[in-house]
Amino acid sequence: MNFEQLLNPQQLAAVMHPGGPMMIIAGAGSGKTRVLTYRIAKLMLDGEDPFGILALTFTNKAAREMQERIAGVVGESEARNIWMGTFHSVFAKILRREAGRLGYPTNFTIYDTEDSQKLIRNIIKEMKLDTEIYKPKQIASRISIMKNSLITPRVYKNTVELLEQDMLAKRPEFLQVYINYNERLFRAGAMDFDDLLLKTNELLAKFPDVLMKYQRQFRHILVDEYQDTNHSQYLIIKALGDLHRNISVVGDDSQSIYSFRGANIQNILNFKRDYPEAEIYKLEQNYRSTKMIVGAGNSLISKNKMRLDKTLWTSNEEGEKIKVVSTLSDADEARFIADDIAETHLKQHAAYSDFAILYRTNSQSRALESALRTYNIPYRIYGGLSFYQRKEIKDVLAYLRLIVNEKDEEALRRIINFPSRKIGATTLDKLNVLAGQHHRSLFEIIEHIDTRGAAAFNGPTRRRLRDFALKIRSLQVMAEKLNVYELTKELIKSVGLLEAYRKEGTQEAANRIENIEELINAMSEYVEEQRELEDGDPSLTGFLQQVALISDLDQEPENHNVVTLMTIHMSKGLEFPYIYISGLEENLFPSPLTLTTREDLEEERRLLYVAITRAKKRCTLTYARMRYRWGHLYDTEPSRFLDEIDEKYLERTDLTTRTSHLLDADIFDETPAYPKSKPTGNVNSGFSKTIRPKNLKRLQDARSTQSAVKIDLQKGDRVRHARFGSGTVLEVNENGQDSKAKIKFDHTGTKTLILRFAKLEKL
Repeated sequence: MNFEQLLNPQQLAAVMHPGGPMMIIAGAGSGKTRVLTYRIAKLMLDGEDPFGILALTFTNKAAREMQERIAGVVGESEARNIWMGTFHSVFAKILRREAGRLGYPTNFTIYDTEDSQKLIRNIIKEMKLDTEIYKPKQIASRISIMKNSLITPRVYKNTVELLEQDMLAKRPEFLQVYINYNERLFRAGAMDFDDLLLKTNELLAKFPDVLMKYQRQFRHILVDEYQDTNHSQYLIIKALGDLHRNISVVGDDSQSIYSFRGANIQNILNFKRDYPEAEIYKLEQNYRSTKMIVGAGNSLISKNKMRLDKTLWTSNEEGEKIKVVSTLSDADEARFIADDIAETHLKQHAAYSDFAILYRTNSQSRALESALRTYNIPYRIYGGLSFYQRKEIKDVLAYLRLIVNEKDEEALRRIINFPSRKIGATTLDKLNVLAGQHHRSLFEIIEHIDTRGAAAFNGPTRRRLRDFALKIRSLQVMAEKLNVYELTKELIKSVGLLEAYRKEGTQEAANRIENIEELINAMSEYVEEQRELEDGDPSLTGFLQQVALISDLDQEPENHNVVTLMTIHMSKGLEFPYIYISGLEENLFPSPLTLTTREDLEEERRLLYVAITRAKKRCTLTYARMRYRWGHLYDTEPSRFLDEIDEKYLERTDLTTRTSHLLDADIFDETPAYPKSKPTGNVNSGFSKTIRPKNLKRLQDARSTQSAVKIDLQKGDRVRHARFGSGTVLEVNENGQDSKAKIKFDHTGTKTLILRFAKLEKL
């Protein structure tokens, strides 16, 4: 492969790196994914075993994109053998192999944030602690920080500063909550997301043979977005790479904006200290933005003292200056943005999907949404409530999790009395006491209630508990024979979920039923997709693993022509031709919580740098002279960051002298001669605030896919698939009922489909 024709000199040097540690400092829009992809492909072309390559990313989307590109160079089958994925998914894979070493079952449950908070809430209640002091969310957040900092209960107990912090905060029992939380997770055969990192560190530290095994296996380790790694991730990478020292990290210190998640910018700033022999490659050519946008970003970020030396440049067109617009109020600010979008959409023939509005906090979206609705501009909010976080969906998933792992305590607590079985909180409290006394899981106590809890419960209660255990056991038997779609249909029917909601007779209950139906549709499509794929896995475990690893970072906007609204934190890694950044005011951006230390203020500056460099053609910064907060209108000051951008890149516009819209016309009496006219048209047409999950059709039986659509396929044919879209046939393997076709789809990558299941339309 001729890399010289595909890469610029700096990119090429990084790809051709002879070996040993290296750091690629990749500025915004400089093609870092391209370099990382070709680096891996180059290693494989040079004879490196893909099983010996570990590539770590922060989103499943990034991993899929990289694997797809690599497959285009070395072939799909070989690309699939690379250990590539997010930190959590890769380490979950290792932990499932080695779980027995730490006393966990191989099918341990992964608790998400809500599961963890529910467990902590129960522990706080059992310990009879004040929930106003021991707030579950705050306790969960502190435990997460401790785990990512590798501060275990044992370390915590011996750290005087932490114990003093608890005394000052009047929460002296935090350590005991932390201890109880870990014990309950272990007893339930579960790990939370932070444990996937913490337990991997524990595994590598306690078992030298396991560490050596993976050190020998991973001859090359490559890490994307290295500036976003936390201390726990840093130590795992360092340990695994210590033998071969072929560690390649890619990142940009100027885009380190996730300290609130535990990201440590020092990891990238101190890379040279950790690996003195490391080679440093700088990717400074921006391919995304205009000269004005790149220059403005450079002049802003240069004010940071903690940064690596680099200067971004571009050979793109000069472009428009950064617009800085001052308005009278936040409502005026929103109206200006909506009006400007409408005008650009009309005059430049720009699609609505070319626009994104970014803000520092979610609360800013209200005025923006109102203005967009007024202008009849379709929009969606990126990163809203996930489909899989809705109550009714969590209920179904809890049943499924319990079927896979009956020790999953949080799943059991969630559904043991839903639909109602007359098993209340008092019964659960007694069961919990028995579980602690016998050192058994809740399910084991329930299953043997006649021998271990006869004295604690009356006859009817024991019968209800026995029936519940038998129900779960019968579903476990079904799970051995049925795929996730078939099993879930049987589950919903068996436990009477839909009947329970129908009895409520409310619109909310009707919506929940529709959502459950869509979950079934999702499972149907999952099974159908897995059946079509050569290496598909339609099992319950496969589906739950996929759902458990879904993160907000992987939720992409639907393929609709809509304006995107999102926080700046959510925008990282994305790009749009037209960007609006609203709320450039002191105590909003920068946030008042970041004004006490240089480190925090510099992260806020990096946050604005990230926002500006999302823009390809035009970037507009807006601020209001007055803003509503808690129902009152307050005066504001322009953000200090606006004065830190060189004026030669800016074009300032003051709209505060325009007529204010703050006065409500409805305060005046209506003139009889001029009755109030009824509005015409539908201001809501063309957009929907409710975001429906992608790829969720009406309910259909997955078994209907057995009827194959027979098409005479040849290499080079164009075909269309209901889910994967249009694509080109790369090869056809004719083998009777097992005939397969490898197809490169235009937007969803290359897939090998089994033709008797695949529904393909020849174009």
